[in-house]
Amino acid sequence: MIKIFLTLFILCYLFFTSAVAGLTDFKTIEEAKEAYEAKAYGKSAALLNSLDAKSPQKSYDIGNAYYKAKKYDDAIKAYESAKGVDEAIRLHNLGNTHFQKNELDKAIKSYEEALKLGDDEETKFNLELAKKQKQQQEEEKKKQEQKDKDKKDDKKKDDKKQDNKDQKKDQDKKKQDQKKKDQEKKDKQDKDGKKKEEKKKDGKKDQSPSDKEKEKNKDKKGDQESQKPQGEKKMSKEEKLKEQELKRLLKKMGQKKMPVMMYQMGENKKTKRSEDAKPW
Repeated sequence: MIKIFLTLFILCYLFFTSAVAGLTDFKTIEEAKEAYEAKAYGKSAALLNSLDAKSPQKSYDIGNAYYKAKKYDDAIKAYESAKGVDEAIRLHNLGNTHFQKNELDKAIKSYEEALKLGDDEETKFNLELAKKQKQQQEEEKKKQEQKDKDKKDDKKKDDKKQDNKDQKKDQDKKKQDQKKKDQEKKDKQDKDGKKKEEKKKDGKKDQSPSDKEKEKNKDKKGDQESQKPQGEKKMSKEEKLKEQELKRLLKKMGQKKMPVMMYQMGENKKTKRSEDAKPW
């Protein structure tokens, strides 16, 4: 527990012994005392500040009033300007004010300086309390730093996992897109092949019976010609010429049929006439 030394209103003694002290100042001091006892610490400090007199005792009492009012910055200023009172007590109270502001290094320094001037149990107690508080804060600070570091490391791991997940997702998407393109290409090829097949079938359906018969005969003739020997293919032209010559002779003679002998003579003019042959 932080304890503070109070020597409030030692100014009363000064005013009683001072020749220049007036009744108004004495009344102000009494009002400040009553306000302090009524825990109206701010009012007490304001009344003391209204006094014209300047002394270390006045600053010290103002510091005590500000400390009780929890106006620690104002209390520190008052204590620092109160040099001239009991130094050990001033440093003790100054250390308490720094402690309340959590300025532990400054509090420890004030307590240690106060103990150099005199051994005091309350100052020792406050010094140990400030040191324990500082150690606890340092440990908490280290824990928080480690916690922040672990949190940062965890975040890095999570970010890395997320990056790997996103990368895998992109790769899977690319594979799916490529698979889709390949399937679309295959479907298109199948569709085009089907269209060609249908077109070919439709073309055959559109042929007239005579065209189909011609195409069939043509295919049959082509098959027959392909089956004929090479020699027969060559003789077909000569036979054609002979047939044409025969038709011409028949037409000339007005006959439908020509004797074999004459056909042979026509076929081979150099053949000698047989003696048994009858003239026409």
